[in-house]
Amino acid sequence: MSRGKTRGSGITLRDVARASGVSAATVSIVLNNAPLARYIPLSTKDRIGKAAKKLGYKPKIHSRFLGAKRNRSVGVMVFDITDPFCTLVLRGIENSLYEASYLPVLTDVHNQRGRFDRYLEMLLASPVEGLVIVANWLFVDIDLLADLEKRNIPAAMIGRELKTGNVSSVMVDNEAGAHLAMEHLYSLGHRKIAFIRGPKMLGDSAPRWRGVRSFARSVGLEIDPALIVNLPDSLDHNSGFECGFKLTEELLKQKKRFTAVMAFDDMTAFGTIRGLARAGLKVPEDCSVIGFDDVIPAGLSFPSLTTVRQPMEALGSAAVGIVMEGINAATEDREFAPLHRKLAPELVVRESTRAVT
Repeated sequence: MSRGKTRGSGITLRDVARASGVSAATVSIVLNNAPLARYIPLSTKDRIGKAAKKLGYKPKIHSRFLGAKRNRSVGVMVFDITDPFCTLVLRGIENSLYEASYLPVLTDVHNQRGRFDRYLEMLLASPVEGLVIVANWLFVDIDLLADLEKRNIPAAMIGRELKTGNVSSVMVDNEAGAHLAMEHLYSLGHRKIAFIRGPKMLGDSAPRWRGVRSFARSVGLEIDPALIVNLPDSLDHNSGFECGFKLTEELLKQKKRFTAVMAFDDMTAFGTIRGLARAGLKVPEDCSVIGFDDVIPAGLSFPSLTTVRQPMEALGSAAVGIVMEGINAATEDREFAPLHRKLAPELVVRESTRAVT
């Protein structure tokens, strides 16, 4: 990403923001006399004006033109608003857009490819200044996003990384998260661990399995192929619970002993706990269970679920931050290159895991 100054005065909105102790978004609102400026205290406006004058800030004609056409809205595309993963991600997106005085234009594509295409076309035809895409379950073909390059609109995708194009990405470090889960189970003495792996179509599945195998190699732990099952490809997040239940039954039918189950995500872990209970096994007394995500029900279930927490609000906030940087770069005639960020996961230990007895 180029961090060069504007070609004229060499002073940017960010310089004025630093000098006046406010955000670049607030400076933009005040200096462009946008409608939202009426909500900003006179003292703040005065401080911004003095800082701009002292620094010699001179907005380009191109920037003023953009400012006049700006409507301070960002499109937000969610693939299934009922997915628990989306709840806190959306909270992070909304909070950050509110802080930047931007309005979210929310679309729920119901995990339907056709609906995604249509909403994307509609958003690109509207005056939104940026785009945030929550892509946790839908496989996104890069060709679908070709129009973003044509429009040169700042865009960030949460949960999936596209290696090419002008689409930034924010996601959790899935490999590190799986490593944390394995380290926890291993420290409790678990050596016979069953695995419910994620769908092959989902981008999170491969790095999480790499994390499992990497940790196993590091401690010389043998993974039994008979104790590995896979979630089927599905766009329905609710299928995780049902499949977790059925796959746990399949594992138990093999009559091979295991003391812990590492589930692909929390919904699958809930299904696993149900399957174990149906077989008369208690969690964690007879078998420990660990999930991934830390959706809201994880702390409310019985037993409460040990899991790897994705920083979901932070994912949403980081995506908005990237889009805002892209918008500010456009107003200041600066170059802006796509950013790809991975956020660190966190192990949350609750009641569903315990030491082997």
